[in-house]
Amino acid sequence: MTEPTTPAAAPESPAAPESSAAPESPAPSESSTPSGSPRASDSPPSEGPVADGATRPAARAPGYPRQWEADVVASDGGILHLRPIDPSDADALRAFHGRLSERTRYLRYFGPYPRIPDRDLERFTTLDHRRRVAFVCVLGDEIVAVGRYEGLGPTPEDGGSAEVAFVVRDDHQGRGIGSILLEHLAAAARENGLRRFEAEVLVENHAMVRVFRDAGYQVSRAYDGGVLHLEFDIDPTERSLAVRDAREQAAEARSVHNLLHPRSVAVIGASTDPSKIGHAVLLNLLRGNFTGPVYPVNPDARSVRGVRAYASVTEIPDDVDLAVVAVPAAGIDEVMDSCLAKGVKALIVVSSGFADAGSHGLVAERRMVEAARAHGMRVVGPNALGVANTAAGVRLNATLAPALPGAGRVGFFSQSGALGIALLQAATERGLGLSTFVSAGNRADVSGNDLLQYWQSDPDTDVVLLYLETFGNPRKFGRLARRLARTTPVVAVKSGRRVPLPARSSRAVPIDDSSVQALFEQSGVIRVATVAQLFDTALLLALQPLPSGPRVAVVGNSTALGVLVADGLLDEELELVGDPVDVGAAASPATFAAAVREAVAADDVDALVAVFVPPVATHGAPYARALREAVAGSGKPVVTTFLAAEGVPAELAEPRADGRGPGPGSVPSYPSPERAVAALSRVVRYARWRATPLGEFIVPEGTRTDEARDLVARLFAEPAPDDPAPRTLVLDDDQTTAVLGCYGIEVAPFRLVGSAEEAVAAAAELGYPVALKATAPRWRHRSDLVGVRLDLTGADAVAAGYAALAAETGGDEVYVQVMAPRGMSCVLEIVDDPSFGSLLSFGLSGLATELLGDRAFRVLPVSTTDAAALIRAPRAAPLLAGYRGDPPAKLGALEDLVLRLGTLAEQLPEVRSVVLDPVVASPDGAVVTGARMVLGPPPTRDDGGGPRRLS
Repeated sequence: MTEPTTPAAAPESPAAPESSAAPESPAPSESSTPSGSPRASDSPPSEGPVADGATRPAARAPGYPRQWEADVVASDGGILHLRPIDPSDADALRAFHGRLSERTRYLRYFGPYPRIPDRDLERFTTLDHRRRVAFVCVLGDEIVAVGRYEGLGPTPEDGGSAEVAFVVRDDHQGRGIGSILLEHLAAAARENGLRRFEAEVLVENHAMVRVFRDAGYQVSRAYDGGVLHLEFDIDPTERSLAVRDAREQAAEARSVHNLLHPRSVAVIGASTDPSKIGHAVLLNLLRGNFTGPVYPVNPDARSVRGVRAYASVTEIPDDVDLAVVAVPAAGIDEVMDSCLAKGVKALIVVSSGFADAGSHGLVAERRMVEAARAHGMRVVGPNALGVANTAAGVRLNATLAPALPGAGRVGFFSQSGALGIALLQAATERGLGLSTFVSAGNRADVSGNDLLQYWQSDPDTDVVLLYLETFGNPRKFGRLARRLARTTPVVAVKSGRRVPLPARSSRAVPIDDSSVQALFEQSGVIRVATVAQLFDTALLLALQPLPSGPRVAVVGNSTALGVLVADGLLDEELELVGDPVDVGAAASPATFAAAVREAVAADDVDALVAVFVPPVATHGAPYARALREAVAGSGKPVVTTFLAAEGVPAELAEPRADGRGPGPGSVPSYPSPERAVAALSRVVRYARWRATPLGEFIVPEGTRTDEARDLVARLFAEPAPDDPAPRTLVLDDDQTTAVLGCYGIEVAPFRLVGSAEEAVAAAAELGYPVALKATAPRWRHRSDLVGVRLDLTGADAVAAGYAALAAETGGDEVYVQVMAPRGMSCVLEIVDDPSFGSLLSFGLSGLATELLGDRAFRVLPVSTTDAAALIRAPRAAPLLAGYRGDPPAKLGALEDLVLRLGTLAEQLPEVRSVVLDPVVASPDGAVVTGARMVLGPPPTRDDGGGPRRLS
């Protein structure tokens, strides 16, 4: 291809004039809404009408990599659409260039370069998407940033390098767009076989140097005449992934912050009819004393509830940060037009009739979200109850709930709108104060994962509650929940444990309940079965400190209640410290308080359960006050069954400084001892998880990743058959052992033979003792051992064993294998899961284990701590530690095997199934004596090592 005309003063380079990087600062504006047309003509490209009935261009140049398109969140919380550039972008690119300041053009092109010549324009927009790649970030129909790389050297397949450059429009600098472009360019380059980036940057362009330096790569610099030459490898590193995750968290948290801290709210569809939801939302905003202006939008009314109404949101004279949409789904296109034109930052759609109503509604829902994201807007819903923020500086009740719980430090996310009002009412009755509440309905855009990002950095939230029906991105949920739960308890109800719910969200993925359980356990999420248990646990977490251990003392004025508590503690596998203390029915408040104080102060006590039933004609208030005062400042959690009250009776409450409900130090009361103990047990288990080291995510020594990837690529390279079903490939023994060997997983030496003579020869070669095995697993894994012959120590035994096996199975082929040391037989598997891609499964072999489903699961990736927990999780696992005098197995060898198989599953997504069966665990180690492997199409992983993007 002919090189374009190089502008005067631009540097000569293989990619001139696109050869250097543009600044990310100064940041003259944080606006995320440009002037100009509100239509999304370029972003994202898809067939079908948009909100105003126009059509986005569906046709792109041949080879256009549509999979690289992504919605991304800028550092200020605004949304941009990132996609490969296309020849149809020529006019938009020229307009973008014209809006750059002279200073920005100078820093980018090393010279004036006031306009793009036609030849350069063609070069910039016509790419091969391999050696030459470029992305644009668009907002509406305007380009706000461009990034590109151009390969250096003859071919990219040899792991070569490329020159990278990008430029951001002046009014969008300071939003972190440069770092987003760099992430996506690096991912595309790695996909195309490149391993290194180079860049030329003017020395005075400090902001751009920071973009490269702060990305987490090891950058080398060379200075030459006012120009810095930068080079760095683009393979992900631990630091670059940490930088990516931190930026993702900050940006998505800011996006939700903008939603929950609006300065103004419009209610579109604010009806004068009290029976309409638009009327209810407006009334709740007004009753809640929202701190900003509220604008009713109703073309048929001059005012609603005494507040001036506007015919359209575009007629509102001031800016609108948040719009609550309460119009029928059929009218959403017109609403979107006006909101996009007005520059509304976020929408809450309480209307139903979208994905919850079938395929037609699903199309409308996706169209709405595409248009909203293309213009930098977030959407809650549709079919949502709304959002609330009880902070004194906000006081936002943009929900259908007429009343909210008092202000508190609990964040609450609910997928169900219908159940949301009941949940809020239950929180109010328990005295549980909330910081924020979001009911996301169909979760077309904003989801629980976004809220997890927000709550991680929210100083007003100490406990998080989740009511979940389905998952949109469970892998990301696991990563975010694990990080959040290290500092903030997360309690979740997951409905549909036995009867799956219909997927009302277009983003819902099927997930088995055993996978959910593994996800929650691994992430530190406290799973509860009922809403009552949700609030039982939340009260304890919100009001009392975490226990340092499982040792619990019991004090009460009833022997019967004390025994019930003791039984409950033992049932929950907690440790009862001494016998329950019974102060007697006639004890005074002072006596009761003294016994409580002595118990909670004991060094061998981590928590206290206090039970009190007032004698006839005795008022309980003095006892309650005595209890609260006795445990104040103890630093140990206390639960009580006091007068069978539920929640926090006034006498047990430690008032908040602002006088709004019970605060820390209040003692929660439960209607029964069993519920009190169950809540305490959950918190004890959570505290144990939180105190356990996170572990390391390591690549085991001896792993040969490149060799394994090449091997799997060769095995899976044959063209798929005509069968339209997804292609799978069952590997043979040699192929399976070769792939496993790349990860240091060795199968005990074996030979496949077809006659008695061959069996004897193989046994002599391998060395005695040996085992003979039938080739079909259905024979090998029978409890009566019909398909195996063990501990054969001589040629005659091998020949006889071969004859017996051949007669039993009706086949000639038999495995001859070196005998493993005696030990416990285990099964370790990679299990294909549609929601996660793969899970690790571990259990002991045997009919009883299979009958009871005694398998433990872990979600990938697995840390060293996860590996240790997995092999100890099955109920039969104590057999591995030595049982009734048996020698214990070498558990460290099993942990190493789990880590190696987990690494294989993460690095080779084409491996859909692996079964290591049996794995013989003994004091000498863990020996794999059987293995099967299946390859298939890699699953979609939304939360891998790739660049940031919204689902």
